[in-house]
Amino acid sequence: MDGLGRRLRASLRLKRGRGGSARDNLGEAVNEPERTQENSLPSFAGGQHFFEYLLVVSLKKKRSGDDYEPTITYQFPKRENLLRGQQEEEERLLKAIPLFCFPDGNEWAPLTEYPRETFSFVLTNVDGSRKIGYCRRLLPAGPGPRLPKVYCIISCIGCFGLFSKILDEVEKRHQISMAVIYPFMQGLREAAFPAPGKTVTLKSFIPDSGTEYISLTRPLDSHLEHVDFSSLLHCLRFEQIIQIFASAVLERKIIFLAEGLSTLSQCIHAAAALLYPFSWAHTYIPVVPESLLATVCCPTPFMVGVQMRFQQEVLDSPMEEVLLVNLCEGTFLLSVGDEKDILPPKLQEDILVSLDQGISDLTSEQINEHVSGPFVQFFVKTVGHYASYIKREANGQGHFQERSFYKAVSSKTNRRFVKKFVKTQLFSLFIQEAEKSKNPPAGYFQQKILEYEQQKKQKKSRERL
Repeated sequence: MDGLGRRLRASLRLKRGRGGSARDNLGEAVNEPERTQENSLPSFAGGQHFFEYLLVVSLKKKRSGDDYEPTITYQFPKRENLLRGQQEEEERLLKAIPLFCFPDGNEWAPLTEYPRETFSFVLTNVDGSRKIGYCRRLLPAGPGPRLPKVYCIISCIGCFGLFSKILDEVEKRHQISMAVIYPFMQGLREAAFPAPGKTVTLKSFIPDSGTEYISLTRPLDSHLEHVDFSSLLHCLRFEQIIQIFASAVLERKIIFLAEGLSTLSQCIHAAAALLYPFSWAHTYIPVVPESLLATVCCPTPFMVGVQMRFQQEVLDSPMEEVLLVNLCEGTFLLSVGDEKDILPPKLQEDILVSLDQGISDLTSEQINEHVSGPFVQFFVKTVGHYASYIKREANGQGHFQERSFYKAVSSKTNRRFVKKFVKTQLFSLFIQEAEKSKNPPAGYFQQKILEYEQQKKQKKSRERL
């Protein structure tokens, strides 16, 4: 618990704004493995390890009383020959994980039925790097009442659809024997994580079934591989999603309430993904464990998910300028009041019109693109000219010309928004990466900027005719 507290306190100490001491802190805060400026979670070109650990977390009765506490009962791989600092970090990590696998407290009793849940959590290290826990919570096979357990895969990679499929395979093997899981996970650990659009095929032997070939395909569009917008669309109207986006853009405090762990984690990941190509670097806890509910009293920005059973504790907490979203009812329980006025009216209307164009016959990946696209376009129209205002020295180091940048925005309402946005940590971290980069801008966001600029040129050409 102490180690987790240190992690949380470290994440809460992140400062807003650019320059001076803030830059010293933020340089560390975004030093995630293989991270690019274009993803809210680490992006991997391929070739990395799939995962760091597979853990089974079970409920064990405490020595005193009738309460249960979550405990790691299986770990693969076992770490040996670690340096002292690495060993201490591993111990802190492994101590924190059970809390997030069973965030709903210790009031458990043996059950005969329990709906399986797939959810995820994020742990932020002291240096700002993030590890993702992919969880499958279920009732193990067997006669009579029993306690649920969690399979948890710890990875630095954000690709939720792919890891959900891996958890399917782990669950299938556990129904036979834990011994069958080991060769599958060993093969996965030795396989290289595929590049976007590529597939890795694993060979796995299962008793009584023979050899199976499991194909794991990574989505071609990697900036959306860590998100599924379906839950967010099911819970909220488009107008509400736009208001959540507006609050996040100004780095406010946002709390999501829901019954299910799956709904909470999927919706909070979706909300963070709307910020692409910018990255939420403040406190970010998809499902807050009961013991950490005091997080909602923090004075700094956060985006957190809380189970509905703790709604009253949240409402009784001293909070200022919070957007409290009830995903079960599709309502805002608390708000600042200006959420509809943060974004420029014309651009806000453009987002709404694009979202309203219908998604009934779309696949999951098409839905992700349909929802994300208008928000990406919003950033293209407001700050897509950023690269032209980074002046470079002979050594390649860039310096962002902030005042010239926002003065170049012709619309007064757009400029008013941009002047606020450039002061956020979202924009600051993005620009710091762009200043340091020796290569021209690349990636999905840059592609959309070029397409938009081309459309403007064509429109001007038609107007001259």
